[in-house]
Parts: sequence; C-alpha cells; structure tokens
Amino acid sequence: MANSLEGVGAITLVVEDIAAARAFYEEVFAQPLAFSDNVSAAFRFGDLIVNLLEEPAVASMIEPVPVAPRHAGVRAQLSIFVDDMDAVCAELESKGVPLLNGPIDRPWGMRTAIFSDPGGHVWEVAQEIGGEEE
Repeated sequence: MANSLEGVGAITLVVEDIAAARAFYEEVFAQPLAFSDNVSAAFRFGDLIVNLLEEPAVASMIEPVPVAPRHAGVRAQLSIFVDDMDAVCAELESKGVPLLNGPIDRPWGMRTAIFSDPGGHVWEVAQEIGGEEE
C-alpha cells in the first residue's frame, strides 16, 4: 500500500435496495464480484472496486456528515472509456437501460452518453473521437 494520495482504490455508492443494485451491476457491467453480504456488493472494475452499500450502513461510516437523499441531485459522475460508443449504447438498450442523453459529440473530442443505475448514480460512457491522425 502506498503512502501517498495518488490512486483511487475504491468508490462507495449509496443504494436503497442492494438486491436491485447488485442485479443491475451484474447484468449491465458483468464485472467480477469481489465481495457481497446482506447490505453490500463490491465489483472489480480493473484495479478499482465499486462498492454498493445500503444507506443505513453508510450513515455510520460517514458520521457526522449526513447521507444525502437520492433525489437531491447528482454530485458525481463515473466514466468508462470505450472503443465503440454505438455498440455499447446498443448493448445497454438491449439490457433495458435507458440513456439519459447521448450519444453526443462533445467539443473536447469525446462522444458521450449518460445513464443511471437503480440508485440514481450517473454513469458516462465516452469514446475519443478527436485529435487522432489518420
């Protein structure tokens, strides 16, 4: 383990229903399950762990800061870089995952689309489209 703040090892996302969240992540992302119990499910995304944790369990971990309600608004976005945006969007659609927006060609050279998980966490898929030499 490093003694610096260089890398992120895990991200914990607050969920209301661990069974629904786990089923969504297993179906949509198909990443290996690192750990699960009756209030959590942790998935490996390469070197990063995405931990889904039910709201009551989160409260004791982050005291004295309160857990924000789900519909308070988005305060973070998680991004996955892909090689074929249209194929990924078609796969999401085939799994019943609606896009919130996109695909959109962005002025900074990325093509992006946004969707959310059952807990309201926003995920972006992004493909680089600009700045490449042919």
